[in-house]
Amino acid sequence: MPKQSLKKKRRQRNRLKRKGVNGSDQKVFLIAGLGNPGLRYKNTRHNIGSIVLQRWAKLLDIHLGSRAFSAKGGRARVLEQEIILLSPQTYMNESGRSVRACADYYRIEPESILVVHDDIDLDLGRIKVAKNGGSGGHKGVVSVFQHLGTRAFNRVKIGVGRPRYNEPVDEFVLSPFYKEDEAVALKVVEGAVKACELFVSQGVVSAMNFTNKHNFADKEVQR
Repeated sequence: MPKQSLKKKRRQRNRLKRKGVNGSDQKVFLIAGLGNPGLRYKNTRHNIGSIVLQRWAKLLDIHLGSRAFSAKGGRARVLEQEIILLSPQTYMNESGRSVRACADYYRIEPESILVVHDDIDLDLGRIKVAKNGGSGGHKGVVSVFQHLGTRAFNRVKIGVGRPRYNEPVDEFVLSPFYKEDEAVALKVVEGAVKACELFVSQGVVSAMNFTNKHNFADKEVQR
């Protein structure tokens, strides 16, 4: 086959990959779980967004193996919606670079992006689904603002609370959960997965209405 024809077929395939399932123009959702790469940060509070993403990937039987966009990622269908799960492998303050690269490639609009991250201004057990809003000083969120050039995307903010034993805040967020908080943290991860599911299947308002009223420290997650 002539080289020109091969190049043309590759270009056609690449165009189809950037659309929805089977080359359709169906909306694609991007769910990005923020964290730092490497074993040093694996189970820390600052990596709770990445932990939630990995938990959802496991439930969906998705292997986060792709290394495109300086991230680990995978694709799936959830209730007839196509989703991309993205775990940036940059450090936190460069997270936006991965999110922007993926969004540009798949032509995903900001309203179809959900960023999952920790929030020290929320108590452990609280999760807040939000649209727009400020960064709260979170460097990963600031990076996404800068690279997307907008705040018009959605977020799942996961409360990790404040230091209980006078640790510096930086040390606190880059440490694992206190032993006595581990059970609550597991419930919070499940609640955040539910929030992501609702965002994809029913929209951001439904995700807000279910999630924001709960305290997952003392309530069972309603499935």
